[in-house]
Amino acid sequence: MVFSAAELPSASLEASGKGPLNKKDDGIERLPNLPFPAPEMEPTQEGPYGLRYDFNLGIRIKMPEGEQWRVRFWDMETDTCLYDGKSGGEYVSSRKKYFLQVLIELFEGDELVWTHEYDARRKKVAIIMPTGTLGDPLGWVPYIDRFGQKHDCDMTVVTSEVIVDLMGPAYPHIRFLKEAEFVGVKGEFYASYYIGLFFHDEEQAWQPRDFRAVGLHRTAGWIMGVDPTEIRPRVAIEKADTRPIEEPYVVVAVQASCACKMWQNPLGWLDTVQYLKKMGYRVICIDKDPVVGHNITWNHMPNGVEDETGERPLAERARWIKHADFFVGLSSGLSWLAWAVGTPVVMISGFTDPINEFQTPYRVFSNHGCNSCWHDLRTPFQHNDYLFCPRHKGTERAFECTRNISTSYVLSVIKKLCRDHDLVPPAVAAGEPWPDDVERVKEVAEVAGRQGYEHRHEVYWKL
Repeated sequence: MVFSAAELPSASLEASGKGPLNKKDDGIERLPNLPFPAPEMEPTQEGPYGLRYDFNLGIRIKMPEGEQWRVRFWDMETDTCLYDGKSGGEYVSSRKKYFLQVLIELFEGDELVWTHEYDARRKKVAIIMPTGTLGDPLGWVPYIDRFGQKHDCDMTVVTSEVIVDLMGPAYPHIRFLKEAEFVGVKGEFYASYYIGLFFHDEEQAWQPRDFRAVGLHRTAGWIMGVDPTEIRPRVAIEKADTRPIEEPYVVVAVQASCACKMWQNPLGWLDTVQYLKKMGYRVICIDKDPVVGHNITWNHMPNGVEDETGERPLAERARWIKHADFFVGLSSGLSWLAWAVGTPVVMISGFTDPINEFQTPYRVFSNHGCNSCWHDLRTPFQHNDYLFCPRHKGTERAFECTRNISTSYVLSVIKKLCRDHDLVPPAVAAGEPWPDDVERVKEVAEVAGRQGYEHRHEVYWKL
């Protein structure tokens, strides 16, 4: 695809077409309809005959002046010609923006006069990610490290301040920058790649495989052309060698950014917390907010937990999780943080298939009912819809993907985790028998089966 010099701003081609650069309130120029800061306008590398080139938004070429010039792009891995055309004095930009092992050929007439094969050794490469998330960058940074090792290049990660603080000290050989800092140095880079969740990339311009098919974290490996096998990330941990409290404890995180990510069993968290306390554990809630919701739908921190909620540094959160016997949470950022610090994770999620997250033997997921809408290309996730439930919203089946996950199922997974890790609950260590939840769950089911609000209300408060 060829662009004239006047169209250079829209050479930052989005999968759905061209458009002018966006500028947010922070004054940073961004790619059309995307959250990423734009690269340097002019290609950064100098070639012969006045040609300029780089790989900062796919393959970018500014051709020498004159009608005699012709350029050709090859994907060396698949031996595919991506472009072959004459365009003297113009800009040429590839539609594919992810990593390709590319060969550029320049012809003067019919004579091949210059070639360049992608080679990032000892050059600067930037990886740019959206800000405002936790789990995504935790999953992606290890693949950035893998790319740097494979290509022997100087890596820069452009991300949010919280990720800079959390992951920068753990990867001292990678430069972590905030977006405003990137703007001042973006002319340095030989190549740049954009990692994100591209929901409407029908032409596969930004990702070689749809992230919903390969997993939230593994998509980074595909975009950067490295082995997508998952890697546990590293993070900075505040006072890593000291426990925040002496007694054995479990950490829970019950909140998420929208309702479909939450455990919608109305008794689930209440019952689980009570069981954990019967096991002798202190139960610590480390969500950012004790209450999350929209309009008339709100999710509260469960009764019985110890409240450590608040906007705290993630390195402090990592310390709480690191010293816990285990973590119980959702498909949300704090579960990814728990995985990063090596604490066993019980993850409850129904709107995502288990392929979406990191591997844990304690994944709680039910096939009995609607599930995995996150992966359905027919119903792309709507970030601005707090009550997103694309197949059953407004019906009695809404959020059945997690409403169908019973407390007894979660407790059985917790007990399996304890057996696998030789964890002896404090109450059992003190001589008490394991809490017998079977009869209690049976009693709850019998009472809940009676007719009338009063009996259901009675069950809730009994728990």
